Amino acid sequence: MDINEMKIKLKESLKETRYIHSLNVMEESEKLAMHYNVDTEKAKIAGLLHDCAKNISKKDENELIKKYRIETDDIQRNSSALLHSILGMYIAREEYQVSDEEILNAIYWHTTGRPGMTILEKIIFVADYIEPGRNFEVAEKVRKYVYEDLDKCILLCTDSTIMYLIQKGKLIHPYTLETRNDAVYNLSKKGIL
Repeated sequence: MDINEMKIKLKESLKETRYIHSLNVMEESEKLAMHYNVDTEKAKIAGLLHDCAKNISKKDENELIKKYRIETDDIQRNSSALLHSILGMYIAREEYQVSDEEILNAIYWHTTGRPGMTILEKIIFVADYIEPGRNFEVAEKVRKYVYEDLDKCILLCTDSTIMYLIQKGKLIHPYTLETRNDAVYNLSKKGIL
């Protein structure tokens, strides 16, 4: 399936605002991939499909978890925001015929991140946060550093996410904390922190 076919299929499965967000993330991912010398086609596909499972009902989420025998923890099971990235990897593979593991991993980790992310994974994680439709204060701050250091951007993104979740009284997945710690470690190795 080529990227134009993917766009057509994705547009049918997402709400209009989510589809526009996906196009924006795709474009942002392509720009970042060019800057960081990463395969732009992989970045475009991962950016486009990162939210391909976003508009799935709770019932369908549960059916897909059973179908693919996905193991989830308590926090993931109780958060559609976390499940959509996990399910997105499976949907990208099955429904969009994506077999490239780098792309699939970038989709899987775009919400929480993980320690040791690849450059492509970091690009999708950050592009989702800073695409032009995002107009909150921290997104503006992240945009200032996006062509300088992805780890600095990841630290800003995770700090903001953690504070938001604390303010809302929501659970914080350990992967998000580990992603933050990994960014701090990477920045300290570079002498930035």
